[in-house]
Amino acid sequence: MRLPFTKMHGLGNDFAVIDCVSQPLQPNAEQIAALADRHLGIGFDQLLLIEAGSSDQAEFRYRIFNADGSEVEHCGNGARCFAKYVHDKGLTQSNPVLVETVNRVLSLQLSQDGLVSVNMGAPNFDPASLPLQRKEEAQSYKTTVTIAGQDLPIQFSAVSMGNPHAVIFVENCETAEVETIGPALGQHPDFPQGVNVGFLQIVTRNECRLRVYERGSGETLACGTGACAAVAAARSLDLVDSRVRVKLRGGELEIDYPGLGSELTMTGPAVTAYEGSVEL
Repeated sequence: MRLPFTKMHGLGNDFAVIDCVSQPLQPNAEQIAALADRHLGIGFDQLLLIEAGSSDQAEFRYRIFNADGSEVEHCGNGARCFAKYVHDKGLTQSNPVLVETVNRVLSLQLSQDGLVSVNMGAPNFDPASLPLQRKEEAQSYKTTVTIAGQDLPIQFSAVSMGNPHAVIFVENCETAEVETIGPALGQHPDFPQGVNVGFLQIVTRNECRLRVYERGSGETLACGTGACAAVAAARSLDLVDSRVRVKLRGGELEIDYPGLGSELTMTGPAVTAYEGSVEL
């Protein structure tokens, strides 16, 4: 079977996008991992499958799979790419466009300058929403990870943006131990379903730097939900103002979050790299 796809990225967080409205597709984990291979397949951080909406709430539904074939709940950079894709392909004229994910409906607004704004909903700090194995909600939590046989104490904030995030505040995210602490905390028993781990450096009340180690993919050049979770955590501690520019390795996102109980909006670019087809 020859499968058409579109290669896209949001700040270097890259995706293969497949129209499953026109061509129904249910790839298995082994097939997805093969497609994700950067030497033998297409190569991507995540696969986005675009389907028709299953309710009156949204025109579309989209599913997100990591490079290892595991399905995840949400992807902020993927949501922006989705919005650009359905408009570029003439699948909708709606603006904003509504799309279902596993656990929420997103509203996506395209602007004339090519940026896409996503209403990400309200951050959820309830540990059960991640889930995190804690009985009571707190602004920060402590645990211990084991790295090279040594126990290392870790303090983090926990936020769900429809997918789970742990946020570690660091003095310098460039020297943070992303490749060791990221997987150690990401697979920690405290998080039964795993967690994305962000390393956040506060520069000013309106600017942050961030690196994210994602479940099933490793460190990516950008993580939209990770940027949202990081700002939500920082805002809950009164470390930043309501509008924050987040600098990731792949570029910048703007996050607007008035505060606890409010919905959060993420704005950033979406880019089409090329079209292709692959044997599945």
